[in-house]
Amino acid sequence: MGPGVCLLRLPADSPLASDSPAVTRFTMSDLQEEGKNAINLPMSPASVEIHPEDTLLEENQERMVIDPTSRDDPRFRELVKVLIDWVNDVLVGERIIVKQLEEDLYDGQVLQKLLEKLAGCKLNVAEVTQSEIAQKQKLQTALQAVQELLRPHGRALQWTVDTIHGKNLVAILHLLVALAMHFRAPIRLPEHVSVQVVVIRKREGLLHSSHITEELTTTTEMMMGRFERDAFDTLFDHAPDKLSVVKKFADGVYLVLLMGLLEDYFVPLHNFYLTPDSFDQKVHNVSFAFELMLDGGLKKPKARPEDVVNLDLKSTLRVLYNLFTKYKHLE
Repeated sequence: MGPGVCLLRLPADSPLASDSPAVTRFTMSDLQEEGKNAINLPMSPASVEIHPEDTLLEENQERMVIDPTSRDDPRFRELVKVLIDWVNDVLVGERIIVKQLEEDLYDGQVLQKLLEKLAGCKLNVAEVTQSEIAQKQKLQTALQAVQELLRPHGRALQWTVDTIHGKNLVAILHLLVALAMHFRAPIRLPEHVSVQVVVIRKREGLLHSSHITEELTTTTEMMMGRFERDAFDTLFDHAPDKLSVVKKFADGVYLVLLMGLLEDYFVPLHNFYLTPDSFDQKVHNVSFAFELMLDGGLKKPKARPEDVVNLDLKSTLRVLYNLFTKYKHLE
């Protein structure tokens, strides 16, 4: 059998089946054309590029194909970039560079290293896995560890061994977003990112398709599991336009100088960045301000320095409220 030729058992009424043989010989281009016909229905919102591997499905197997318009959406592209940069930052000591999520994470190798770094654990898996069976075994071990970590938070897992190994980008993004939220990654994920997806399923030898919307991110607070409402939520509801002033504290400079004023001492300029121009420098400033607060007798802020730098207004307000409560009687 030459290259690009497949053997596929088809039902008698399939347009690709002949009158006599139960097994029909046809080219890959024929298979791809049938896949396109099944997916690009009259009501399809956009024409989706179908690759041959997207149509090579086992019975009852399914594959997701992201609509090209969604792939080109700036927020979707930003989400992918932020997650790739985060994974590379975590694994910088492993000399691993991720360039394309679906191609670099499907075999479990990168996911293993990422999880070991984040959780501070060692997974009992083989370091090198070449066969599909070994790769799926590694994925199974890694995803089981992920499930044990995330289950207490009540998240519904939106990935499986098969979807990750099948290079399903939607499933991989769901997994990375969940890990980033669980481990409170020092990144800012774009909010309200959704993609239009064509789901291709094979039933009784025929391809069927449906269009769905996959929500990849909501708001930062919802993804972090902060569902409680308090006085700050009420403040947001009634005066959100008055709260932009707290953004001035995002680089940590005002917080550091404010602590010096409140505690009546001069903060040496070499201890912080007076004009920070990077995320890390801003995080350093806010972390330093938190240390000064602890030295001044305040409780450790519940917010993370990254939350303040990421312009999380509620986190910043809580920090400022704690300062107000302690120092409100100062003249």
